[in-house]
Amino acid sequence: MTDASPWLTEQLDLGAYLHRIGMSSASPSREALDALHEAHVRAFTFDNIDVLLDQHPGVRLDAVQEKFVGRGRGGYCFEHTVLFAAALERLGYGVERRLGRVGGPSAPRTHCVLVVTLDGEPWLADPGFGMSVLRPIPLVDGAEDDYGGWRYRLRAVPVGGGRGWTLERRRDEHWEPMHTHDELPVHPFDLTVGNHFTSTYPTIHFRQMLMLTRHLDGRHIALTHETVTVRRPGAPTEHRALRDGELSDWLDELAVPLTADERVALDGVVSHLRG
Repeated sequence: MTDASPWLTEQLDLGAYLHRIGMSSASPSREALDALHEAHVRAFTFDNIDVLLDQHPGVRLDAVQEKFVGRGRGGYCFEHTVLFAAALERLGYGVERRLGRVGGPSAPRTHCVLVVTLDGEPWLADPGFGMSVLRPIPLVDGAEDDYGGWRYRLRAVPVGGGRGWTLERRRDEHWEPMHTHDELPVHPFDLTVGNHFTSTYPTIHFRQMLMLTRHLDGRHIALTHETVTVRRPGAPTEHRALRDGELSDWLDELAVPLTADERVALDGVVSHLRG
């Protein structure tokens, strides 16, 4: 790249990223975009572990790259989108970052998604949500996607005098809203501010509970400091209490590469949250 990007995308080691997610470089196409998105989502957990350990490195590309590509760790939306957007731009896709709200119109804008332009058509990419889509969805009002039994829908909605987009997932025979994003411009400092809030504000849920999720083959696992939830397409959701001492087994099952010291520290935090 000849011109420096405000998102520092020229700093990405694209080869190392593609190796980490098990992909090779390919020209932009629908098939390549789908494969990249699914590979990214499956390669990295969604989690707030570094927030709970008071060691979050921030959301600059160099910090995210060291954490995800270098260590194989995961994180939450700001980190996922910073990394995935950089990879897509280096591969020749047009990418727009957008911010959204989880939990209704009065919630803070603490979710980040990507709009990817391919052959002049926009696609919603959402690699950093707890129950993330596995592949992008056409950014069209009423668009639905059923992939491997996971069903999602997009709706255009009014937001502050403009237009926004609500992503819904099919659950128990009804559509459940996941988040709504707007079309306002997003700059790197917006993610810095959002990350500072989500990682430091005392009463935000990112600091009040463990969140650890991953797509495995045929199932999606979601852990908190209190519960285990297993979802399978077309099957009833399994939801139960997290048993004492069980967290370590799930860290292994979900392939979370924590150091020994981080495991000890996380056990302490979870014990405190459980009371």
